[in-house]
Amino acid sequence: MVVAVAILGVSLGALYQAAGGATRSVAVDEKMAYAVELARSLVANYAVVPVDGLSESGETDGGFAWQVEATPLAVAEESPLEKGVLQHLRVAVTWPDGERDRSFALESVVAGTAGEQ
Repeated sequence: MVVAVAILGVSLGALYQAAGGATRSVAVDEKMAYAVELARSLVANYAVVPVDGLSESGETDGGFAWQVEATPLAVAEESPLEKGVLQHLRVAVTWPDGERDRSFALESVVAGTAGEQ
């Protein structure tokens, strides 16, 4: 009887740890999905940037910090494109997760324009 109770105790402990780990994993995945969608929306929002580039940052109410940087893309000397027409865009999103910070970044090439965005 004692052996059966001990086996039951070990089994229940293992099940409890597995359920706790799955719950933590879902929470991490949920935050990662939010960060990905935030980064995608920022790339869409900054599809056209000034030819000189830009650097902007902010934070959501949920504690997700974001940064957008656009720099003129290097083009070959013989290229018919003017400097700044193509921009390297980098969007980074960071958020706290317990004692460490997590991050996600997207990079793209977008249009640069001399006029208003």
